[in-house]
Amino acid sequence: VQLQASGGGLVHPGGSLRLSCAASERTFRAYAMAWFRQAPGKEREFVAVGWKGDTYYTDSVKDRVTISRDNAKNTVYLQMNSLKPEDTAVYYCAAGVWSRPYNYARQYKYWGQGTQVTVSS
Repeated sequence: VQLQASGGGLVHPGGSLRLSCAASERTFRAYAMAWFRQAPGKEREFVAVGWKGDTYYTDSVKDRVTISRDNAKNTVYLQMNSLKPEDTAVYYCAAGVWSRPYNYARQYKYWGQGTQVTVSS
């Protein structure tokens, strides 16, 4: 499975962005799809995951972020609203067999190349 993330950019605080992650294979449907992010000097951290209609989010983004997937397009989305400067990071999409805990990066076998999100005035 190859993943291609896109949609990052520069946005003002309070703004919105929608990230996309396109998968190369139809087997995309067999995997949980997640988003992680990594800010400069920090470890990669879990943002959100979606699997069979269930979604889970890290506390810092709850109520501001929505993960969704379109199996017909082999694509997962991350809609981010009310963005804050602390959301600035490189965002990575990841795919893996669903398991718990779901917020560990090592649970995911496939990774996209990352897309930069910068929130700044």
